[in-house]
Amino acid sequence: MLMNRRDFMRSAGAASTVGIFGINMAPVAAYAKPLRTQHTKETNTVCPYCSVGCGIIVHTVNGKPVYTEGDATSPLNKGSLCSKGSAVLQLYTSKERLKYPLYRAPGSTEWKRVSWEWTFHELAKRVKKLRDATFTEKNDKGQTVNRTTAIASVGSAALDNEECYVYQKFLRALGLVYIEHQARI
Repeated sequence: MLMNRRDFMRSAGAASTVGIFGINMAPVAAYAKPLRTQHTKETNTVCPYCSVGCGIIVHTVNGKPVYTEGDATSPLNKGSLCSKGSAVLQLYTSKERLKYPLYRAPGSTEWKRVSWEWTFHELAKRVKKLRDATFTEKNDKGQTVNRTTAIASVGSAALDNEECYVYQKFLRALGLVYIEHQARI
């Protein structure tokens, strides 16, 4: 397309006018949100990623989440979300999400699907076996220590305060000494 000087000046003038005064897209954005959430059910929940406890509104259709947003009435986040909180919908929609336990036997290269019951039983059996084999009741000085140094734990920032308390009690009851947290690593 050939453009002469006069056409160029007209186009530049029009573009400058639009650039200076802008096109107000606020009504379009305000109209788009109700369309996205028009036939959904709102459920208030708490973000699972850290212990802050930001409020999230989950919009669902037939029990399936379709949209999430920060809860403006939450005193903690006042409607804003961090990058993890903004992506919370991917916990449900991700194709990479594991929905069942997988087990790879020693020496095997293949993962196989196993039941939750088998998984919990196997974990409990292995923890008990290792703890019993390495449990120390008294140290070299004869002092009661009731501990095992063969098992360690790394906590998660996704646990809230009450969950951390119960988790800590569980680990101490097992006799763990090496207890660390994600926030310090």
